[in-house]
Amino acid sequence: MASDGADKGGVADLQPVFEGMQREQRAWYWYDWANSAYVTTIATVLFAPYLTSVAEMDACGKVSDDTFTCETNLHVLGVSISPGSLVFYVVTLATIASALLLPIVGAAADRSAKKRSIMAGFAWAGSVAAAGMFFVTTDAANWQLGVLLLFVANICLGSSLVVYDAILCQIALPDERDRVSSRGWALGYLGGGLLLAVNLAFVTMHDTFGVGTAMAVRISMLSAAIWWAAFTIIPYRGIRDREPLAVEREPGGLVRQSFGQLAATLKDMRHYPMTMTFLVAYLFYNDGIQTVIASASVYGEKQLGFETTVLIATILLVQFVAFGGALLFGRLARTMGTHKVILVGLGIWMLVVVAGYFVPEKNVALFLALAVGIGLVMGGTQALSRSFFSQLIPRGREAEYFSLYQACERGTSWLGTLVFGLVHQWTHSYRPAIFALIIFFVVGMALLSRVDPRRGVEEAGNTVPQLI
Repeated sequence: MASDGADKGGVADLQPVFEGMQREQRAWYWYDWANSAYVTTIATVLFAPYLTSVAEMDACGKVSDDTFTCETNLHVLGVSISPGSLVFYVVTLATIASALLLPIVGAAADRSAKKRSIMAGFAWAGSVAAAGMFFVTTDAANWQLGVLLLFVANICLGSSLVVYDAILCQIALPDERDRVSSRGWALGYLGGGLLLAVNLAFVTMHDTFGVGTAMAVRISMLSAAIWWAAFTIIPYRGIRDREPLAVEREPGGLVRQSFGQLAATLKDMRHYPMTMTFLVAYLFYNDGIQTVIASASVYGEKQLGFETTVLIATILLVQFVAFGGALLFGRLARTMGTHKVILVGLGIWMLVVVAGYFVPEKNVALFLALAVGIGLVMGGTQALSRSFFSQLIPRGREAEYFSLYQACERGTSWLGTLVFGLVHQWTHSYRPAIFALIIFFVVGMALLSRVDPRRGVEEAGNTVPQLI
């Protein structure tokens, strides 16, 4: 009986710990809600076509309100660049920079007891860059400012997400991570969708408010920047600091230690073949996902001929469908296993890309059906990929490994955007550019099928979940 009493006492003692982790999980969810405003309103819907129009004006002169095709290229450092490909090249350059910078951010975060402060600092810096997009105007044709701000905002977003994703390993047990990650993604899609709904109404009824379309777009982008900054306060205040665990000590200061830890991790990755295989698979299939997301608004406007309001409504539909899709995939993972559900999702992505190639111009119904398909798999594959990767990371190096993961995460893909931009420049059409992305899903799916989940978790020295 004494043993029973001790057991009961132990459970009672752990209850405050569990309750504290649940409170932190609820606070953690809100950063998905916060940054999704930038990802949806700015990065996905408004800024790409807006910056393209600003660049076209600078290259070709005044652009009318009617459908406009610019045959004149921009010239940057002696290189001829199509205005329609400019945004995709900027994202490509931002991701190359991320590949160099984010691992250092991750290594520094692993050595720090103030992960929440690092995450929030990058978030607030990114929101300032996003707010600066208000000053990019067609009248001034200052697309160079837009390029700089997009570059900085994407770098800051990626850096904040490195630390945010690493915090998942601290606040959720292995069997909880699919649920926690899926709820975070779902809340993000809901928050981004709600703000997008407000912006849809504002852009659609801009005359009622006495502003032009361009000003309505600029104000909408400013609202997303403020949203990102304001809601970051919740996770900043709700997540507690923890001392770093199992970090190998390197000589010198923080910067030297970070470089030393990064070098050691890259060298030791050969001891985790399943982790490395998944990371390469994710690089490919996530590049495909991110490029579809980043190019959707430009494809819809420039290739299919839809107005901005139709594009915003479509992305809004994707957001709310993705809210349910993320939760659905989280439930499926509890019965089928995370690995299998991700593979199913990639199969659906390939069908989406093929269908996108054949959508006729001005056909809103088929475009909306395609959006529903994207929404169902978008949140689920991304949420489960994050939680699956968290199981494959050695303890104490969560942020550094997630920095490698984040280099090919949302809004920072580079192979996909590079291929998309090049194919468009070669063919002067977005249809072959969108179809070319199928190769990323094929390669990613083939590599992911070679990952043995149980072996990967054991190689990393982590507890194997009941179902993975």
